[in-house]
Amino acid sequence: MSDNTAFNPDAIIRKAIWVIADPSGYFRQMPRSGGFMEPMVFIAIMAAVLGVISAVWALFGATTGVVAGGFLAALIVTPIAAVIGAFIGAAVLFVIWKLMGSNENYETAFRCQASVAATYPIVGVVSIIPYVGNILAIAWGAFLMIEASVQVHGRSRKLAATVFGTLAVLLILSNTAGERASRQMAERMENIGSEFEGFEEMSPEEAGRKVGEFLRGMEEAQKKNN
Repeated sequence: MSDNTAFNPDAIIRKAIWVIADPSGYFRQMPRSGGFMEPMVFIAIMAAVLGVISAVWALFGATTGVVAGGFLAALIVTPIAAVIGAFIGAAVLFVIWKLMGSNENYETAFRCQASVAATYPIVGVVSIIPYVGNILAIAWGAFLMIEASVQVHGRSRKLAATVFGTLAVLLILSNTAGERASRQMAERMENIGSEFEGFEEMSPEEAGRKVGEFLRGMEEAQKKNN
């Protein structure tokens, strides 16, 4: 796919399907140069789809996410954040591949990183299941980078699997812990809302008692987490 077809919906869909169905074949034939526009557009479109799916789940209370700005944010903020994140991620990958002995440049690393965006819509759909979305995103991304290491960077599969497999395990553990903490916090905030219903109508004594109970509960919860 060249920059001339970067905004072609059919070409974008075909690329996403190709990455998902035949990652080895995709990376074997992936252009290693040609500018940043095409991979940037691909990331932005896939991220917009992910944002809309996430917004729908949050809208119906299926996830703990907050629909901040709703679909407008999904169509604008999410793609921008994804593109910026891809540039940062590509820089990290560039360093990793250099340490692994690759001679490819940063643009090639960015194009490899951009391929991960093909998984965004599927990850968004399964994110309704707690923890599964994060685990799938990391594991699938690691698998794609293993294929890119072999087909694009000429590294051995054993080396690539060791490097990216180890990174995937560490990221899964970290992200799972973070998601768990986020879900616990969301549950606490929901409980807080229910506990303080009708707070304005309480007497000063009753309101003070409620605040005291809340603070003691927060302190106990913090001790348990520590």
